[in-house]
Amino acid sequence: MEIKNKRVVVTGAASGIGRALCEEFFASEVQSIVCVDMNIEGAEETAKNVNGIAIRADVSEEKDIINVIKKANEFYGGIDIFCSNAGIGGKPGLLNLEPSDWEKIWGVNVMSHIHAAKNVLPQMIEQGGGYLMNTSSAAGLLTQLGAAGYAVTKSAAVSFAEWIKITYGDKGIGVSCLCPQAVRTAMTADGPGVAGVDGMMEADVVAVEVLKAIEEEKFLVTPHIEVLEYVKRKGNDRDRWISGMQRLQKQYEDWLTPMDKK
Repeated sequence: MEIKNKRVVVTGAASGIGRALCEEFFASEVQSIVCVDMNIEGAEETAKNVNGIAIRADVSEEKDIINVIKKANEFYGGIDIFCSNAGIGGKPGLLNLEPSDWEKIWGVNVMSHIHAAKNVLPQMIEQGGGYLMNTSSAAGLLTQLGAAGYAVTKSAAVSFAEWIKITYGDKGIGVSCLCPQAVRTAMTADGPGVAGVDGMMEADVVAVEVLKAIEEEKFLVTPHIEVLEYVKRKGNDRDRWISGMQRLQKQYEDWLTPMDKK
C-alpha cells in the first residue's frame, strides 16, 4: 500500500512505538493522523507534533474503539490504515495472578485488536481496501520467560492477525503484525530482561520497519532479524527448542524475585 495521503489511526500513540509510528507517518506525508491513548496529555503532545488529533480511549473497551473510528470518520472522512499498537506487559508469573490480571492483559493485548478489526473492517471493505497493523511481540512467536500472561496474549495477537489476513486478504485488506524483541519504551524502562539478548532497539528504527512492511504488504515485521531464525528452530524441532528455553530459563532465574518465579 502506498502510504502517502492515507488517513491513519495509531493507538498507544502517547509514547514509544506509537509515537514513533505517528512521526514516521507524518514524515511520509500521510493525509491525517489520529493519535489514541489512555494518556491524553501524551497523545495530545504527539498530535501537536504531527498535525493530528488526539482521542482518549481504553482500547480494551469496544465502545471506546467505536468512538475512535467515529471521530476519525467525522474529522477526516475515513480510515485507510489502523495501527492497533497499544499493549501492556502485565504482571509476571502465573500462580500469583488473579482472574482480574488475566482480564486486564487479555483486554489490552488481544481484545483491542479484535475490537478494531470488527468495527473498522466493514468500512474498509466498502471503500475498496484498507490496512491493519497489529503490534504483538517476538514473545508471540516464541514465548516470554517469567510472564505467562504476556506470552499467551502476544501469541493470540499473532494468531488473530494471521486469521484476518487469511480471511480478508483477498477483499483488499492488508495486514502486518509487528513482532520486535526489546524496544526502548516505557515498558522496558527498568531493563529489557531476557528480551534484550539481541540488543535494545530504538522505537524510531522499529517505526521505519513497520512503514516499509506496509508499503510492501509484508505480514510479519521482525526488526530483530534473529527472531526469524529462532522461529525456524522452533518449527523444526519443538522439543529441542523447549529444552533450550528451559536452559535459558535457569540462567535468568537468579534475576527473578520469588514472586516472579511463580
